[in-house]
Amino acid sequence: MLNGLLLVPLIGAAIIGFWPSTFSPKLARQIALVVAIISFVWSLVLLTEFNPQDPNLQFVVLVPWIDSLGLNYSLGIDGLSMPLVVLNGLLTAIAIYATDKSIKRPRFYYSLILLLAVSVFGAFLAQDLLLFFIFYELELIPLYLLIAIWGGPKRGYASTKFLIYTAISGILVLAGFLGVAWLSGSSNFAYDQVVAHTLPLGTQLLLLGAIVIGFGIKIPLVPFHTWLPDAHVEASTPISVLLAGVLLKLGTYGLLRFGLNMFSEAWVYISPWLAIWAVVSVLYGSFNAIVQKDMKKMVAYSSVGHMGYILLASAAATPLSILGTVFQMISHGLISALLFLLVGVVYKKAGTRDIDILRGLLNPEQGLPLIGSLMILGVMASAGIPGMVGFISEFLVFRGSFSVFTVPTLLCMIGTGLTSAYFLLLANRVFFGRLSETVVNLSPVEWSDRIPAIILIILIVILGIQPNWMLRWTETEANTMSAGQPMLSQVVKKSAINPLPLLVNYSG
Repeated sequence: MLNGLLLVPLIGAAIIGFWPSTFSPKLARQIALVVAIISFVWSLVLLTEFNPQDPNLQFVVLVPWIDSLGLNYSLGIDGLSMPLVVLNGLLTAIAIYATDKSIKRPRFYYSLILLLAVSVFGAFLAQDLLLFFIFYELELIPLYLLIAIWGGPKRGYASTKFLIYTAISGILVLAGFLGVAWLSGSSNFAYDQVVAHTLPLGTQLLLLGAIVIGFGIKIPLVPFHTWLPDAHVEASTPISVLLAGVLLKLGTYGLLRFGLNMFSEAWVYISPWLAIWAVVSVLYGSFNAIVQKDMKKMVAYSSVGHMGYILLASAAATPLSILGTVFQMISHGLISALLFLLVGVVYKKAGTRDIDILRGLLNPEQGLPLIGSLMILGVMASAGIPGMVGFISEFLVFRGSFSVFTVPTLLCMIGTGLTSAYFLLLANRVFFGRLSETVVNLSPVEWSDRIPAIILIILIVILGIQPNWMLRWTETEANTMSAGQPMLSQVVKKSAINPLPLLVNYSG
């Protein structure tokens, strides 16, 4: 079943890109959208067949590949990767649907998006370190081209900067993987075999440092974040949706899978420093978002801050905080995708994203009332308003981390207040008041711009009201991962806090 998840978009990309007959732009779009929907439905079928009570890998595929390199084609899925696979399928379909129908070079464009989906699916499913690295690096090629060809005026600078930063990320991750396989004496890069070996603490710390910095660049965390705002500003709206919604999650997923799981002993020693790093990222990203005048850049810096929450929860490594990391990844994916879609509609209709120029877009006659209403709901979700998915994810992160890192958790909670501040500024200046004279006579918003945003806001509300519909897929995996952190678990036990019953009671 996992092979199909990779083959469907791969075959779709090949058909669109290499079919000898001439494709009209409309036909290329239709084929890409059908392929993306099939991939999403396939991920939902996997979800229904997945057993959330089983802590082991499911739907395992293992085929020997290159024996001389110790590389096997090994796939599997568990409670950590299952929600992310579904998220990738959903946002890929939304990104294709939200693409401008008049886009230039459509065959090349849609082929690249489907190849991007293949690489992300593969990274979440890979159970071989070298295979994960191949998919992790493969993702750079289509994303670089999507920004460099269809981006804004400074797309060359932004795409090159993205490529350099993420290439360094890949080098550090590969160095860590090679070191683990070599020093553990393993004959191959199989994840389960590497995890079974215990290395000296000093060696663990060295290798873990390379892996954490490598994935920290990808997440991105301060001070490795500077490529992200530039990439978002220059990328088209669908690519920003994929970049924020899914691709950043490769870094947080890798941090959990290959940092926390593989180096449980060393993780205990660096976790206090990771918590401090999380505080820096949350506060720096939030304060930078406040001063931005470009709506898209403000949302980009908000991503830097919200990724810090995931680092804090990962550092704490309690059952509830690990559950919070996965929920925060899904929450941020949905909310950031919604915000970038809506900012894209505003830019398309008003011709600017400048907060100082835009005003009064909630005007029911000449403005963008539906888009403005959806934007207000989106910023409320990002600010953690109860009843929406952002509140649940932040509740899990803070509740799960507080008993281990009290002061860093309190400092990160300031970021929630700052999120409310800068998004309140955005909503107040852009959508309220008298309609700006420079943006009058706005054309109507097409349903192709409305439907993706409406789908996302429905999911944001549903998961905010019924979080257990998603939490149940990850709870067993969260308990298993936390069990590998004996020292941090003792800290939690001494605090006499048992958080999971509270969660069950809350979510009904």
